[in-house]
Amino acid sequence: MADKNSIPQFVNSESFMADKNYVNWLSDLKKRFRMSQLKAAVKVNTEMLKFYWSLGEDICEKQKQYKWGANFMKRLSLDLRAEFPQAEGFSVVNLYYIKRWFVFYSSHTDFFYQAGKKIQEVENSSIPMPEILNCVPWRHQTVIVSKCEDIGTASFYLQKVLAENMSRMELVHAIESKLYERTGKALNNFDVTLPQPQNALATEIIKDPYKLDFFSLPSKFSEMGLENKLATNITRFLLELGKGFAYVGRQMELDTPSGKSYFPDMVFYHTRLKCYVVVEIKIVDFMPEFIGKLNFYVSAADELLKGEGDNPSIGILLCKDKDSSVVEWSLRGITTPLGVASYQLQEVYERTMLEIKQEAAELSLIHI
Repeated sequence: MADKNSIPQFVNSESFMADKNYVNWLSDLKKRFRMSQLKAAVKVNTEMLKFYWSLGEDICEKQKQYKWGANFMKRLSLDLRAEFPQAEGFSVVNLYYIKRWFVFYSSHTDFFYQAGKKIQEVENSSIPMPEILNCVPWRHQTVIVSKCEDIGTASFYLQKVLAENMSRMELVHAIESKLYERTGKALNNFDVTLPQPQNALATEIIKDPYKLDFFSLPSKFSEMGLENKLATNITRFLLELGKGFAYVGRQMELDTPSGKSYFPDMVFYHTRLKCYVVVEIKIVDFMPEFIGKLNFYVSAADELLKGEGDNPSIGILLCKDKDSSVVEWSLRGITTPLGVASYQLQEVYERTMLEIKQEAAELSLIHI
């Protein structure tokens, strides 16, 4: 039987074995450093963002008042860049971003009022500016305003940037993978198995569907084959899982008191939830019996991995597809926190050499 007090190893090096405490501390350091970077960028950009807000209003009003056409923006860019050659924000493209940004948010100030967000007055502008815009770097905002069609989606990503200190590339990936549409959509029993605020956070971190489109597979593959691909591409898988997931291992041996061993597919530790996360992967549609097995693995993780200060472990079942009613019925009466989601694989599969040969043979028969 595994020692209940043993600490899993997350990272190996020749001179140091990093344990859970190190991983938590390192995660905190990364978060603090990213926050310091974000704060530095925001401090520099705050006054510039206020200027952009007033400039966006001016552009809209002047074009409407004087009927200036498209060439007006080119002339304005030339004049401002001639006067301020060191400034980077006066290209024609950025001026159009400024206009679009102002129009987008100024027409939805009521949304921020209703959401309890602060609105602030801006010098030389008659329309107040949502305060959250001052907290997000400009290059992030150009991504959001160019890729989000409605204010609810834009607000979600603004808050994600602040909460998770997203880089611009992480933000682009999140939007293009439709994180907003997928967040919190997985079926689960967290509301009856976890206390607040943990149940809300657990619901937020689970998506549906998961996009596993960063590798290819043969047209026929096994669960072990899919698991191998995820393990090989663990960095991309962690990116898809989201911030806070730390990889512990795959097929970890869980020893029962009788000496029998069990091997869950993959185990993670979530630094924000402060709990172990057991992930089971199925290449078929959801079946009720899958819940019993995952329930066992989560209970085992609580007994064998969970340490002092850890919250109850949770389980995530990834299936090819699912019937929502069947999942909901299967979760009734289960006291361990479980979530069920589907996944999407890359549409183009690798063809095996055998398949290629068979296809060639069939084509040769056609031409005979």
